[in-house]
Amino acid sequence: MSTTENILNEENANPLAGLDEWEEDVLRRYPEADTIVKSKSTEQFRNYDTPVRETVREFYRLNHTFQTYEFVQEKRAEFLKFDKKEMPVWDAFNFLNQLVDDSDPDTELDQFQHLLQTSEAIRADGHPDWMILAGLMHDMGKVLCLFGEPQWAVVGDTFPVGCTYSDKVVYPEYFANNPDFQNNSYQTELGIYSKNCGLRKVNMSWGHDEYIYQMMKNYLPEPGLYMLRYHSFYAWHREGAYSYLLDDHDREMLKWVKLFNPYDLYSKSATAPDWNQLKGYYEDLVGKYLPPTLKF
Repeated sequence: MSTTENILNEENANPLAGLDEWEEDVLRRYPEADTIVKSKSTEQFRNYDTPVRETVREFYRLNHTFQTYEFVQEKRAEFLKFDKKEMPVWDAFNFLNQLVDDSDPDTELDQFQHLLQTSEAIRADGHPDWMILAGLMHDMGKVLCLFGEPQWAVVGDTFPVGCTYSDKVVYPEYFANNPDFQNNSYQTELGIYSKNCGLRKVNMSWGHDEYIYQMMKNYLPEPGLYMLRYHSFYAWHREGAYSYLLDDHDREMLKWVKLFNPYDLYSKSATAPDWNQLKGYYEDLVGKYLPPTLKF
């Protein structure tokens, strides 16, 4: 087998048993649930009674090897045209449900019900309706898998490309395999950016965060957009890395990202939301902020 064929095979590999296995690893790294977990302790989440899975390491080996600056530009050009499908919002949720994760031990619910649990937890705590909608939409970007994208280009902790890699990013040793690691212009602290340029000017590794942000950027207020765009940027909002790229606006928005994140990770329950009771509320909410159809 040629080197090119090996690379292509690796690029298309799906090392995780399911998409949510990445979140299992996140919960092991950041087990605190703040105040929103009411029905069970954080130790009960993602309880596989197994050690940390090697599939997660393999996932990040691929992710850190192939998420180059050039790759990010290619994916932005390919997917941010939003020319793959157009459908009503509720059809989009049915489309997303093709990604039911049979490996997830926390819930047997489909993707839409997980999103409802997230949004309902936000609503129960009295947050603004735009934040409830952010909870409802935050994983919609995982439809990238249904367009043939490998897992390492859909989920995973995100990080800036075009500058040196922080050792606060999970499994930083795998960046040594990335071609950008040999590019001196990318391997200084600022790389192609300027000090305190702001995250809006920084290219992040490609995945569902950036995709759903770009889809929603004309419809939600700025705090909600930060929640969508950076909820997987754990090196920033949990570890405090990349402070030299931040501007005052990023520092102001950080509180919103940190507020949102626990609702995503810790809101799962075996109890399915009662859609018959919730339907009217969410139809009104979606109608208030979003157009009748979405482009993917």
